[in-house]
Amino acid sequence: MYAIVKTGGKQYKVAPGDVLEVEKLEVEPGKKVELEAICIVDGEKVEADPAKAAKTKVEAVVLEQFKGEKQLVFKFKKRKNYKKMRGHRQNLTRIQIAAVGSAKADVKADKPAAKKADAKPAAKADAAEKKPAAKAAAEKKPAAAEDKKPAAKKTAAKKDDAEAKPAAEKKPAAKKSEAASEDAE
Repeated sequence: MYAIVKTGGKQYKVAPGDVLEVEKLEVEPGKKVELEAICIVDGEKVEADPAKAAKTKVEAVVLEQFKGEKQLVFKFKKRKNYKKMRGHRQNLTRIQIAAVGSAKADVKADKPAAKKADAKPAAKADAAEKKPAAKAAAEKKPAAAEDKKPAAKKTAAKKDDAEAKPAAEKKPAAKKSEAASEDAE
């Protein structure tokens, strides 16, 4: 399992146990830091949506704060006698990836237990509410059945009209094809 994390404006591919040099993080050596995941790859499953991947925890331990190697900056303009040599040492942090784990699995494991405990009292309350509603529904059913009978007759009449229309539409189409074959002869 590995992840693509974003820190210091750059992206890194990390797996548990990797040691990285990243832009300076304001954390003391020995402390843990959580990095922002952009993409998670777990065998065959790939989660490339940054919103969903951000839910996964990528923990790292800060090993040390240090300065990187000197980077030379040389400015030069030909025929102008302009030369400037400057150097720069970037502040960096060396980290070791402790774990690339899923926060979703931990949350899912906690939720079902909480739901089961809360579900029993809620189920009793729902059952008590449903009994009066069931009685009211039983009283309304005969009135609703009377309304449906005339509606069934109307739909049968509509079906007859619908069947008649396509038959009428088909006849002119057949005549056109016959007329076209006569003109061709």
